[in-house]
Amino acid sequence: MADKIATREAYGKALAFFGEKYPDLVVFDADLSGATKTDVFKKAFPDRHFNCGIAEGNMVSVAAGMAAAGKIPFVSSFAMFTAGRAFEQIRNAIGYPHLNVKIGATHAGISVGEDGATHQCNEDIATMRVIPGMTVICPADAVEAKAAVEAAILHDGPVYLRFGRAPVPVLFDENTYKFEIGKGIVMADGSDVTLVATGLMVALALEARELLAAEGISARVINIPTIKPIDGDLLEQAARETGAIVTAEEHSIIGGLGSAVTEELAQRFPVPVRRVGMNDCFGRSGKADELLTYYGLTSYNIAANAKKAIASKK
Repeated sequence: MADKIATREAYGKALAFFGEKYPDLVVFDADLSGATKTDVFKKAFPDRHFNCGIAEGNMVSVAAGMAAAGKIPFVSSFAMFTAGRAFEQIRNAIGYPHLNVKIGATHAGISVGEDGATHQCNEDIATMRVIPGMTVICPADAVEAKAAVEAAILHDGPVYLRFGRAPVPVLFDENTYKFEIGKGIVMADGSDVTLVATGLMVALALEARELLAAEGISARVINIPTIKPIDGDLLEQAARETGAIVTAEEHSIIGGLGSAVTEELAQRFPVPVRRVGMNDCFGRSGKADELLTYYGLTSYNIAANAKKAIASKK
């Protein structure tokens, strides 16, 4: 896990990489192409990149028209501006008619850092997950991000892709990694508790597993890149075999991965679940690493919650 690459970097490169393979791919941006990294696609395919200015709702609506005309549009901006400012247009112009628009949302979560609470979107998984027919994906690393972009291109229907600003460890081998919408991945096996993570928290869950192993606790680690539709079968198997779950996400514990997992297991096989994430609070300005520590999005907190979950077993 030596190399670190931001998933937003991988997103921009992936769009340019797949531009030749998929000629119907078009990209829209809201005057942030340098930050969202869609400028990489713009340089390669200038006639297929459209800057709509600081007008996210209009950008989404124009992309909906492109999708209705048979194109495969990606709309890009910060998560706060797509899932937040353009929510109504995403719901009514994309979700309701179930159009083939892909939303590339960058700078999600508190790892945006110094931009502060107004730009740290910790609610987007919740708002996008509730839209009927919307697929929600949160890649764990650059390799998964690239694979998710192609999966979104091939998927017929709206997709929300969540990318981060901060560099994260590369966990997968591009030559062997296979991404499938709706499928989770067992990163490491274990028998006492299961750590279920998404996005940048996957690497931290793997670190937490090592901390627990040092205390004689065997932890399974599952990466959930697709939060909707979630891999209920894999979660149920983990619940049955380990008897306790800890979820970890760079998002509010309300409406995000933690909610999705507990909702699924409540119907399938209820077990103790502890949720690590933003605890019903806004972020603040600061360096990404400092904020992750301040809000408890750490391997140590995941490990601590794992021990609490184990203690709650019947």
